[in-house]
Amino acid sequence: MTKKTFHQNGGRTWFIVFWFILPFTVLYSAFTIWPVIQGVIVSFHRWGLMGKQGWVGLENYQKFLGDRFFWQAMQNTTLFVVMTVPLLVVSAFFLAVLANRPSRAKRFLRASYYLPSILSVSVVSFITIYMASPYMGFLNQLLHSLHIIPAEVEPMWLSKTALVRLTLVVTTVWWTLGFSMLLFLSALQDIPEQLYEAAKIDGAPSWRVLLSITIPILGPTFALVTFLQIIASFKVFGQIYLISGGGPGTVTRPIIQYIYTTAFTKNNLGYASAMSYALFLILIVFSLIQLRIQNKKD
Repeated sequence: MTKKTFHQNGGRTWFIVFWFILPFTVLYSAFTIWPVIQGVIVSFHRWGLMGKQGWVGLENYQKFLGDRFFWQAMQNTTLFVVMTVPLLVVSAFFLAVLANRPSRAKRFLRASYYLPSILSVSVVSFITIYMASPYMGFLNQLLHSLHIIPAEVEPMWLSKTALVRLTLVVTTVWWTLGFSMLLFLSALQDIPEQLYEAAKIDGAPSWRVLLSITIPILGPTFALVTFLQIIASFKVFGQIYLISGGGPGTVTRPIIQYIYTTAFTKNNLGYASAMSYALFLILIVFSLIQLRIQNKKD
C-alpha cells in the first residue's frame, strides 16, 4: 500500500467515524454538558421559575453552609447510605452465591432475585405502603397471625421514625439488589474451578473456601459494588418521597428532596442549584476514590 493510498484510506475512516459520533456528541452536549454549565450559571444568580432576577455571586453557596435544614437533609441521606449499602452488598453477594450453585432451580433463582429491579419506583412505593399500612397492612397481619406481636400492638411502620427508616432501607435493598447480584454472579463465574477442586481435595470446609478463595478474589467486585451503591444511595429521592414524604416531619427527608422543594415549592432555583453542586462534589469524590481503588486492583 502506498503512502498516498494509506492517507486516503485513513482520511475516509476518520470521515466515517466523525459522522458516527456526531449525533451522540450533539445530543450529549445538548442534554448533559449544557445543563451542567447552565446549572452553574443559575447557582450564581437569584433565579425563580420565571427566570433570572439578579446576580448574587457566591451568596447561594455561603447560604447553605449555615442552613440547618440542608445539614439535616445531608445527615438523613448519610444515615440512609450507612444503613443501606452494607446490607445491600452483603445480601447481593450471598444471593449471587446461592444463584451460582449448580441446581435445577438456579435460573429461577436468578430471575427471582433480579425481578424487583425492573419495577418502577411508583410500583415499589405502592407495594410498600400497602404492606406496611397499620391495621389492614399485610406485614402487621402476618406478624399478628404468627403471634410475633400481640394483637393489641399495631406497629406504625410509616409514621414512627425508627420504623419508617427501617422500612425505607428494606424496600430499597429489596428493589435494587438485582443489579449488584448480577455483578457478583458474573465475577463468581470467572473464578477458576481448579481452585475449588484443589480446596476440596485438601479437605477444606465450605466456610474456609468462602473466606480464603471466593471473598479475596471478589475484592475488586466488592469495592465496585460498594462505591456504586454509595453513589446511588446519595441520590435517593423517589421511594422516600412517595412512601414517607420525608417524614415524619423531616427526619427522613434526603438532600435531593430538599433541593427539589427549594427549587419548585419555594421558587428558589439559584439556591437549589448551589446545593446540587455541593452534592455533585461529594459524588465526584466517591467516584475518584472508586477509580483509584479500581486502578490499584487492576
